[in-house]
Amino acid sequence: MSSQQKHRIQVPDGLRDVLLEFSIAYLLEQPGDVIDYAVEFFSKLQENRKNTMITAAEPTSPDESIMSHEEEPLVNRYASRRKSVFAETYDPEADDDDDGARAIFPKTDEQRARLCDSVKNILLFRSLDKEQMNEVLDAMFEKKVKAGDYIIKQGDDGDNFYVIESGVYKAYVGEDLKHIHTYNGSGSFGELALLYNMPRAATIQAETDGQLWAMDRQTFRRILLKSAFRKRKMYEALLDAVPMLKTLQNYERMNLADALIPKTYSVGDRIIKQGDAADGMYFIEDGTVSIRIQQDAGEVEISRLEKGQYFGELALVTHRPRAASAYAVGTVKVAFLDVDAFERLLGPCMEIMKRNIDDYESQLVKIFGSKNNITDIR
Repeated sequence: MSSQQKHRIQVPDGLRDVLLEFSIAYLLEQPGDVIDYAVEFFSKLQENRKNTMITAAEPTSPDESIMSHEEEPLVNRYASRRKSVFAETYDPEADDDDDGARAIFPKTDEQRARLCDSVKNILLFRSLDKEQMNEVLDAMFEKKVKAGDYIIKQGDDGDNFYVIESGVYKAYVGEDLKHIHTYNGSGSFGELALLYNMPRAATIQAETDGQLWAMDRQTFRRILLKSAFRKRKMYEALLDAVPMLKTLQNYERMNLADALIPKTYSVGDRIIKQGDAADGMYFIEDGTVSIRIQQDAGEVEISRLEKGQYFGELALVTHRPRAASAYAVGTVKVAFLDVDAFERLLGPCMEIMKRNIDDYESQLVKIFGSKNNITDIR
């Protein structure tokens, strides 16, 4: 038995169904904060289960014991229709077809600019680098719709992923077409069936004339799923080399890897500016970063950081403005962790980072010979 087989985790059906139902609800409603939404969702789920147990303990007639269509979990209402779809899994690790033909739909500069504006706030595209983003833009094609058109229908197999440029669209579920969400001129839909290899979880109908951008199933998987897999593997290796993160559990490092956003800077670019409010921290993937502080005679370099090191964290820990600037020495690739994700994911490392403040102050004393006005160098 291989090492990979020994450590393969079997996901229980119950867990899979609960997470799938949560994913459906989240992707349909697209709330602002995933953590707050998850708390609300699972609290309601727990309350419904308690009510069901109480009801089950009471005498019922045969008709009353049957769960109504509205009460039945969303995932169960369609999962039985297309069991075979779940068998069609996608393994990005096994997919080594990097030389396959790319889908390219020519666009005018005006069309490409409109598409860029439509996709800039789509969560799924946040982690893509510039090259992958260009591949997404190349692969998407225009789809004009009229009021009343059905874009996708619940129960159908997933063919395309859609980004909204204009128009109003309504999402419905169930045979009675219960309205659950309205898209007003922005957003995206259709990813769920492609991510999970499942039938469409809802029906989407155009309320007005509109314009969509679409991407086919195969391209969506190759770009988004495979890039997400590679990103996680690359960032896991990067994070494994950071001593501060040794206190994190494996699953915590995986969550951290998923939250990182790639950024690239050219020679001389200023990455952070002394005096600015802290918006996040940076892990260096490749290249060299110069840390400098402003003095009367101008900026003075106090250190250089290389691949595997990080910066920007202490301003987050101390809640003070940036006390130093960081510049790219040559081309620099970094993984950026925003302030919200930092506070959510790096709690176990907070004490270590606080202890590092003394180390940084000692470094400044060696350079300037005094602790006067020394603050967080990051």
